[in-house]
Amino acid sequence: MYGTHSFVCKRSPGRTSRHHALNDLVARAFASAGVPVTKEPHGLTWSDGRRPDGLTMVPWKEGKPLTWDVTVVCSFADSYVDASARDAVSAAESAAIRKVDKYSALQSTHFFQPIAVESLGAMNTSAYLFLNELGQKISAVSGEEREGSYLFQRISVLVQRYNAVMLHESFSDDNRPDQWPLEY
Repeated sequence: MYGTHSFVCKRSPGRTSRHHALNDLVARAFASAGVPVTKEPHGLTWSDGRRPDGLTMVPWKEGKPLTWDVTVVCSFADSYVDASARDAVSAAESAAIRKVDKYSALQSTHFFQPIAVESLGAMNTSAYLFLNELGQKISAVSGEEREGSYLFQRISVLVQRYNAVMLHESFSDDNRPDQWPLEY
């Protein structure tokens, strides 16, 4: 139980921080590309109050602004382990499909991009292609042709750092799962 529980438990400290850090990294990448964004925009869906992690303030494709939502999934969670043993990116692809379904109401007015990253590093295919495109836009602004590679390196380092934090937390006496709050 120790060592992996903090990666899969929804009450684990660090999961929210990891999510916000990844979302900040994506928002900063847009800023580097000269694309203005807002994080966690309100009022995009009136029926359920859901809101994606970010929104471009200018059209991205087909005259529509882009909305994105990030998530990090654990490929060795019980619900993913069998599929992950067969296909390294299956957990990320499953999470991306759930995100697309969750924000399906936005697709008529916005271009939606799920960004699902596995705790072991793999990411969904559409996120890879999108981040590669964003890296090219950053390169066009900066003149540095390796910006796309740098973006993927930043994502990799961020995931690895938070993996270390969460692993450390799982062994700490103060953060044993049986001592975490019962509800939030």
